[in-house]
Amino acid sequence: MASSDHLWPEPLRRMPDGTVKQINPYSGTSVWTVPGRGGRPLGGVGLASEPLDLSQAGRHCAFCDHRYGDTPPEKARLVNDPDGWHLLRAVDPTRLHDSVAEFRRIPNLFEIVTYDYWRLNYGYTPSRDAWARHDRYLASEQGRAHVESVARTRALASGMSEAQWYGMSVTERAERYMAFFAGTHDVIVARRHYIDGATRTDQLAGSGSLTPEEHARYVDFTVDALRSLYEANRYARFVAVFQNWLRPAGASFDHLHKQLVAVDERSIRTEQELRRLRKNINLYNEYAVDYAARQNLVFAENDYAVAFAGFGHRYPSLEIYSKSGSCRPWEQSSAELEGMSDLLHACHAATGGDVPCNEEWHYQPPDVDLPMPWRIVLKWRVSTLAGFEGGTKIYLNTIDPWALRDRMVPPLYALREQGAIAPTIRLTTECDCRPNSLRYNPMLG
Repeated sequence: MASSDHLWPEPLRRMPDGTVKQINPYSGTSVWTVPGRGGRPLGGVGLASEPLDLSQAGRHCAFCDHRYGDTPPEKARLVNDPDGWHLLRAVDPTRLHDSVAEFRRIPNLFEIVTYDYWRLNYGYTPSRDAWARHDRYLASEQGRAHVESVARTRALASGMSEAQWYGMSVTERAERYMAFFAGTHDVIVARRHYIDGATRTDQLAGSGSLTPEEHARYVDFTVDALRSLYEANRYARFVAVFQNWLRPAGASFDHLHKQLVAVDERSIRTEQELRRLRKNINLYNEYAVDYAARQNLVFAENDYAVAFAGFGHRYPSLEIYSKSGSCRPWEQSSAELEGMSDLLHACHAATGGDVPCNEEWHYQPPDVDLPMPWRIVLKWRVSTLAGFEGGTKIYLNTIDPWALRDRMVPPLYALREQGAIAPTIRLTTECDCRPNSLRYNPMLG
C-alpha cells in the first residue's frame, strides 16, 4: 500500500494456505484467521426460548418501565406521544409514571469512575443545575424515599450491612445522595425489554428491532448526554460511549442500553492513533476507508457515512465512519447524526439480536486539535480469548473480513426490501466510496 507511513506491514495479507493475517492500522494488533475455523455457527448465545410470563410485562428487570423506582433519579427522558417526540428533563418524582419514556437517561447505580473520584482527586463540585435537581427531587416525600432506597441498595451491594446503614446519621446518608445528581457515568435505557407483542423469552428487543426513526432518536439522545457530561465536568478529558448487548458481551441486563463514562485521561489506543496521525494527517482515509474500498469490504453507504467489514480486531467487527467534517458527534448536523444512526441500525439489524456484541464510539476528544473522525465499531463477541492469544499476542478471529462482508449483504438486502432499515442506504455495488471520501481533514478540501 502506497504511504509515507510504514510503521506497520500491509493491513491484510492472505497466505498461500488461506490464512488471513491482519494488522490493525491504528494499534498494530496482530490478528489471524485460520482456514477451517471460520465455518462455525455464528452463534446465538442459546437464549432460553420459553413462554413469556405476560403478567410481568414492564417488570422483567430493573430497567423496565414499571420499575422506575429501582434506578437512580433520571436526568432526562424521551417521550413519543400523539404530538410527537418530546425531551423532558429532570422529571418530578411525583410524575414519573405520568408518561412512558421511550428512552431514559439515568445515573449508573454502580459507577466505574465515581463521583467521589472526581470530588476527592480534583476538587470537583456539582454544577448549579445538579444542585437544583438535587434540591427539587429531595423536596418531596416521594423523591426522598426514592433516593434513600437506591442509596441503600448501592451501600448494601458494596458490602455495608443493614446495621451499618441504619447506624449512619441522616447527614452521613445524605452525603451519598449527590452522586445521583452530579455523577458522570450515565446509562441510556430503552423502553422495551422484549419486542412489542413478544410471546417467548428469546424475543429480546435489541438495537436492530427498533425502527430507523427510534434508533435515530436513541443516538441523538445519547449525543445530547455526551455533550452535557463534558459541560458538567471540566476535568473530563474523554467520555467513553459504549453498548454491551447480552451477557457474554458484558451486559448486566439483557435490556437495551448504552453507557457514557467520563475519564480523566485519553486511552492508550487514542495516544497510539495520535502518534500515527501526526505522521500522516490522512490516516483514516488512507488506512481505513480507502483501503477497505480497494479490498471490496465496503458493504453499505449513504450520503453521510460508510460501513465496511473491519480488520485487525480481536473479534469480527463492523466499522461505521462518519463522512462529516465535524469530528465530534455533538457538533454534527441532525442529518449527519441520522446518517450515522441509519448505518449503525442496519448493522445491528443484519447482525441479529441473538449475537452478543459491543458497540464502541471513537471521536475527537475536546483537547485534541488533530482531526479524528467519529466512527463506531460493532464487535461480535462470538469467540473466547484463550492461552494462545495471551502467550503470543496474536489473536484468532474466526471470520475474516471478506467472509464477514458476505454474511452481512444478504440480510441487508432483505431488510431494505422489507422497509426495516432506512431506504436511503446504498448496498455493495451501489456504493460509490471514492478516495478521501471522509471529509474530516480540511487540508484535503
